[in-house]
Amino acid sequence: MNVNIQSVRFTADSKLVEHVNRKLQKINQFHDRIIKVDVYLKLDNVVHTIKDKIAEIRVQVPRHQFFVKSSSKSFEESFDNALESLVNQVKRKKEKQAA
Repeated sequence: MNVNIQSVRFTADSKLVEHVNRKLQKINQFHDRIIKVDVYLKLDNVVHTIKDKIAEIRVQVPRHQFFVKSSSKSFEESFDNALESLVNQVKRKKEKQAA
């Protein structure tokens, strides 16, 4: 599984990158043929003083691609919410293939 983490408009600290990598290891148990995972961590450039933190995850498996996006006040929370949605998508897809 090839993991690519990109931070847009800021520099991600090692703790955040480690959090993302640690959580992504768990996704292998839901799908065994994951080719590539792209994670985009973005600061929403709103004019307001409070900026939302956006996490986007794109997962490629043979003949299919999953994509989720989540935003909240922290990158960890955004990423965890996005990963939860992604796991649900992967599970649904596997159930449809099995049926």
